[in-house]
Parts: sequence; structure tokens; C-alpha cells
Amino acid sequence: MKIEKDTVVTLQFKVAEASGKLIEESREPMVYLHGGYENTLPKIEAALDGQEPGFQVTLQLKPQDAFGERDEALVRTIPKKEFPPGVKVGGQLEGRTDDGTAHVFHVMKIKGDTVHLDGNHPLSGKELRFALKVIGVRAATAEEIAHQHVHGEHGPHH
Repeated sequence: MKIEKDTVVTLQFKVAEASGKLIEESREPMVYLHGGYENTLPKIEAALDGQEPGFQVTLQLKPQDAFGERDEALVRTIPKKEFPPGVKVGGQLEGRTDDGTAHVFHVMKIKGDTVHLDGNHPLSGKELRFALKVIGVRAATAEEIAHQHVHGEHGPHH
């Protein structure tokens, strides 16, 4: 079966920096609903469209095609007293951007009485290399299409 809109694609993947330094490698396959549902990066969908199981490709993506450019307006330093007890480096907190939109911020560092937050994706601003191998393609169920994501093995469960 070929990858097309409303198919469920199962992939093995590796993500590396442009230099080749490995960032992440799939232990479990990644499964997503193909067809513009924002379940993976658009450039990945475009490269896989029309392909079949066994297809392999390596994509070099610029930041704007991967996780975006860094936005320094999403970096914050906030007084520690404004946080609930137990805030830790590596944690995530929901906050607001300058225009008041809800946004997730990562706790990067706690120094003295201040907490350093970053609302950028950890891989933003980086050129990345994605090595992908298609290991399965199947038709999506009506429920998966209605919910716009994969259900069952390796997908969200409701």
C-alpha cells in the first residue's frame, strides 16, 4: 500500500544535528496519520507521500522546516517566588506569551531567586538530519480520521 492521505504510517527514525551528532533514535516505531493532520513535519510528509514500506530517505531540514527559528521573546527570567513549590530544572509550566496566548515553557535553570524559562522547542534554531525508514502503511479507520490521529498500538489511547 502506498502512503497517501488517510493512511497510517509506521516509521523507524533517527534525528541528528547537521554535523551528524545523534539526538534521538526510535526504540519503538513512530506511527502517524498521513495527510496534513500536523502529526509530523510537513517536509517529512511531502518526502513520504506516494512511498511504500521499505522506502528509506534522509532529509536535511533547515530550522524553518523543522522546529522553527529560536524566538528570544520566549525566553524569560522570573522571580522564583512566583512559582509553586517544587519547580525543578527540566520541568514544564504553562505561562503566557507577550500577547497573552497560553504557551508551555521549559524550566532551563534555577539560579538564586530566579527561574530561567524557555518557550522555544528544544530543537528550534537547529538544522536537523532525519533518517527515515517506512516499515508499515495501512488504511486509517474512520475513527482515526475523525480524531485526526492514530489509535491503538503506538498511538494515543482514549
